[in-house]
Amino acid sequence: MIDGADAVELFRFADRVQSVTLRVACDAPMVQGEESYYAAEIVLKSGFVNGAVGLHISDGDLDEWGRCLDALDAEEGVEWPPGGRSAWLSVVPDDPLEVTVHDSPSTQISVQVPVDVTTGWLEENRLRLEHVREAIARIRPDGPRR
Repeated sequence: MIDGADAVELFRFADRVQSVTLRVACDAPMVQGEESYYAAEIVLKSGFVNGAVGLHISDGDLDEWGRCLDALDAEEGVEWPPGGRSAWLSVVPDDPLEVTVHDSPSTQISVQVPVDVTTGWLEENRLRLEHVREAIARIRPDGPRR
């Protein structure tokens, strides 16, 4: 589990009954070659099922999340993070929004959650992305790659 003191929310899809969030630990990245990876977890809460799945996201994944927000704004569905290396989610901008969390390749379990998002959810998630970038910049002298 991600420690709350160092975690920043990258996204939140929520209504009064259920939510899907992703929290990123913006401290001590794991570095592989030129890429830094940050521990993260997708947390799903509902009256039916609650769960969390861990993953690692890179600076490139943050860039891709920004493009996903643009696609959702254009009412296009998205899958993120790309590459099939870990857990991922798909988001379909229907009414209600459909968020599916996939735990692949680990358990191969998927959970679909319909979320009646409130007005302004897209702008709030853009702000969350910027907060994650700012948190990473504080721990990395060169900041996140863009």
